[in-house]
Amino acid sequence: MIKKFKQLAIATSVAAACFGAVLPSAQAAEEQFFMIPSYRVGPYGANGQAFYGGFIDYLSYVNMKGGIDGVQVTWEECETEYNNAKGVECYERMKSKAQKAPGPIHTMATGISYALVDKSAADKLPLAMMGYGLTSAVDGSVFPWAFPLVTTYQMQASAIIKFLKDKNNGSLEGKKIVFLYHDSAYGKEPILALEAEARLGKFELVQIPVAHPGNEQGSQWLRIRQEKPDYVIMWGWGVMNQTALKAAQKVGYPRDKMIGSWWAGSEEDTVPAGDAAKGYMSATWNVAGKGVPLIADIEKTVYGGGKGNLSDKSKLGTVLYNRGVSAAVLSVEALLTAQAKYGKGKAMNAEQVRWGLENLNITEARLRQIGATGLLPDVKTSCSNHEGSGKVKMQQWDGSKWVVLTDWIEGNKQLIHPLFQADAAKYAKEKGVTPRDCSKEK
Repeated sequence: MIKKFKQLAIATSVAAACFGAVLPSAQAAEEQFFMIPSYRVGPYGANGQAFYGGFIDYLSYVNMKGGIDGVQVTWEECETEYNNAKGVECYERMKSKAQKAPGPIHTMATGISYALVDKSAADKLPLAMMGYGLTSAVDGSVFPWAFPLVTTYQMQASAIIKFLKDKNNGSLEGKKIVFLYHDSAYGKEPILALEAEARLGKFELVQIPVAHPGNEQGSQWLRIRQEKPDYVIMWGWGVMNQTALKAAQKVGYPRDKMIGSWWAGSEEDTVPAGDAAKGYMSATWNVAGKGVPLIADIEKTVYGGGKGNLSDKSKLGTVLYNRGVSAAVLSVEALLTAQAKYGKGKAMNAEQVRWGLENLNITEARLRQIGATGLLPDVKTSCSNHEGSGKVKMQQWDGSKWVVLTDWIEGNKQLIHPLFQADAAKYAKEKGVTPRDCSKEK
């Protein structure tokens, strides 16, 4: 069902946008439509509830503050159950509504985004893959319509290795690391980077897949006990994560030697695991908590106004809720960026939205201005770099909450970027794509 809210004020610009000025009531507001192929049921439903709750709450917040420089946001959800075929079906069902003035599409599913990369490009609809998806799409010369924003699986894996090196006096030589991963496109994405890091750092990498959905891991943890690794890097999702933490406790593997991806580092993973989660670490590109002014204001404005999307308000301020807010923030900032070039107060067409995503420049000052300091890193995109950051923080579960351990860490760009650039070149050759000349893009 498409949600609409009354307009109150407008955001004024990209660099100095703030919600404030009032539009004449007689003026009809333009609309920007977000298709939302979400999932709230199934083995990953709890994760989707938090993420999409945050995403929609921010869109509601923007509307209650006057829209995107007066442009109202509308949206429609379609349940995918984290299933690739259903994700494509949802996309096909909603794409006609998005043709005129689309918001970036967020599937929060690597498999679904894989299935939509070519489709969205053919339809000229912007596909956002924030912290997931096809890493090689960082190369915007080959993938003009796909945006793996903030940071990618390969850069995250490299950042985790950097963090572990720092814990071992700068070297992992001679160490053994198990890579325990969800046996899917998501879980396989960082393997190329980890193998490159292992060759460079002279450590042993043991790869152990876990079948979907991940609630059976007896054989995997038997092998981990036999391998006796120095660390376990876990690329899990949904029930796989809490199952792994409980299994680690059962076989006596220390959780402070386990570090997960950002999709294995939420309250949905640790709370159900109970004591088994204490000491466990993960990467993250957004902080948890209501201490972020924007999160506190969303609770006050949206939930205070009876417009909240979540029935379970305990998810407010959790890692995945705040990540959903972050995804919506970047989407709105891209639209403001586009408006600054193509016309304030106007709904942006697909090409204009694509341009906005490709020319983001979200500085620390801008994050502070909208109350999102520390919520996510600074992001600056371009034709040749659709990632825009590559930074993560490391956090640790203390038994009741996530505690941030580090400042922003950036992986080894010199090692990782050539990997996905080569993959992008291979894709271009196979698909007959002529890469854009990024030096001519403005």
